[in-house]
Amino acid sequence: MGSLSKSCLLFALNLIDAQLTLVWIRLNVATEGNALMARLLEHGNLAFFSAKVLVGGIAAYILYRFAHQPLAKHGLTAVLGVYLVLMVVHAAAGCSALGWQTPAHVLAYVENLPHAFLSLFI
Repeated sequence: MGSLSKSCLLFALNLIDAQLTLVWIRLNVATEGNALMARLLEHGNLAFFSAKVLVGGIAAYILYRFAHQPLAKHGLTAVLGVYLVLMVVHAAAGCSALGWQTPAHVLAYVENLPHAFLSLFI
């Protein structure tokens, strides 16, 4: 997949993330985890959505523009991986909104795995 395709995918996932975040927050299924974005949300949906899309668009453009650089190339892949995980979180939130609790339990278990792993060494 070329850098243009990856950058467009990143922007599309950012749009989906912004829309789903607003839906889950307004349905009282989830809260905004980013403190800065939560503050923007206090000013309304448009402020939140605009900032989210603007930041995502700028990031996608910069990563595309400098895709010939190894840091940007690997960064784009890493950010897409993060968004993949985020889409799983959104799917779990959707299941929870529909009353399907099992996916939320599985997600909570997966979220606690890093802490459980680190506790082995502390």
